[in-house]
Amino acid sequence: MKLRRVKLTKYEQEIERSLNSIEWVPGSKAEFDEIARAIAERKKDAVLNIRINQGDLEELKARAKRHGVKYQTFIAEVLHRVAHS
Repeated sequence: MKLRRVKLTKYEQEIERSLNSIEWVPGSKAEFDEIARAIAERKKDAVLNIRINQGDLEELKARAKRHGVKYQTFIAEVLHRVAHS
């Protein structure tokens, strides 16, 4: 089977370089289990439709962009933190 060469972005090249260096070390089973639990806990399995002020939505979108995440993901994380505080 012949592998096709894929052109990586600079960001992807940096990730590949770091994976091939000693920057990454294997984690323990406990660390893996904790990460798996956190991912499962944040699984989105419900739909919510709400009406909010347009200005508030624009501010949420701007904050999400500053954090480098999609605004719906950002809103879900904010709601998660409020629900569990």
